[in-house]
Amino acid sequence: MKVKIITIGDEILIGQIVDTNSTFISKELINIGVDVTEILTIGDSKNDIINSLKNSQNKFDIVILTGGLGPTNDDITKDSFCDYFKDKLVLNKKVLNHIENLFKNFKDNPITDLNRAQAYLPSRAKLIPNDFGTAAGMMVQNSDTLYVSLPGVPFEMKSMISTYLIPEIKKSFKCPVILNKTLLTYGLGESTIANKLIEFESSLPSNFKLAYLPNLGRVRLRLSSKGDDVKSLEKTMDGLIIELYKVLGKTIIGFELSNPIEKEIGKKLIQFNKTVSIAESLTGGLISSRLTSIPGSSNYFKGSMVAYDTLIKENVLKVNSETISKHSVVSSEVAEEMALGIKKIFNTDYAIATTGNAGPSKGDSDQPIGKVFIAISTPTVLKSFEFNFGMSREKNIIKSVNKALELFFSELLTS
Repeated sequence: MKVKIITIGDEILIGQIVDTNSTFISKELINIGVDVTEILTIGDSKNDIINSLKNSQNKFDIVILTGGLGPTNDDITKDSFCDYFKDKLVLNKKVLNHIENLFKNFKDNPITDLNRAQAYLPSRAKLIPNDFGTAAGMMVQNSDTLYVSLPGVPFEMKSMISTYLIPEIKKSFKCPVILNKTLLTYGLGESTIANKLIEFESSLPSNFKLAYLPNLGRVRLRLSSKGDDVKSLEKTMDGLIIELYKVLGKTIIGFELSNPIEKEIGKKLIQFNKTVSIAESLTGGLISSRLTSIPGSSNYFKGSMVAYDTLIKENVLKVNSETISKHSVVSSEVAEEMALGIKKIFNTDYAIATTGNAGPSKGDSDQPIGKVFIAISTPTVLKSFEFNFGMSREKNIIKSVNKALELFFSELLTS
């Protein structure tokens, strides 16, 4: 099967918003063995939409479009469908009732004729319900290609994909088995790893692929395969992973989690009935933001502090001024005292602290730009770790956040 994703919107092309819809759709499809082979972004132009439909005809089994289904004049996807498929818009009373019921809950935002017009759909289209919005989705089978149109609003689109479209694809198409395993490596660059794996890659079975995914301080190695027999794929995959460990050894630290690491951290803390607090300097609250993005995080996340200024570290976190004078504010000693301070303030079982020079200037420390210290305080031990992440401020901050979460998760795994 071949699938194409088309995102519609001038706001994407000018960089006003980021296309996250394609990422989500691709991940959902790969889970059922369906490959996305092309992604295209076009503007709010009827000619562009019609041309993209025409150019995709019979070249792809499924074409999924997002965007252009709203109530405003620049939402022209339905009209474009009608022009291309030689169809007409007809009133769908089920959709109209849904729209009117939604607006009953918004007394300060009364329904308009533009909202009611969203109940008009191409007569050939099969309805995809939108449980959370006014823009219904639609499916049109034209020759060998199934065209699917969904709203661009991410939380509406995601629900429609998971609840309606994925079951429809599984029912209508024969989906192969796709197996993926991603290993996390640290300590070696992408080119060094690739050089070590020349022989490994040359001997890969034809239905297996190895991809390199470098990202700020780590390289992920993704082994993927496709076939009809899951047991046979799993057996071959296990053998290849053993070979990777033989070549790369301790460079591999484990498998990438199917869930984000902050979700796995939360699951562990709930399992252990433990709590955590965070003291952040250079990371500016980003670690706390990652942890609290998970529903239910109030069960284990008690609070945090962005102690950006040296005086805040001293006066609030109670970092000893002599420690700062002797070792500088960017040091393992200060990171450890920050962790102990925040742990005491919030009375938690665990604490994380970060301090460092993100750049471009050195601030209150003579430590080089890129120097970062991360401390982890557990119920039994206090540890700190030193890194040098380079000269880029943005990369220093992102690497520090990722590393702090990885270090904390490692501590939880050994508890």
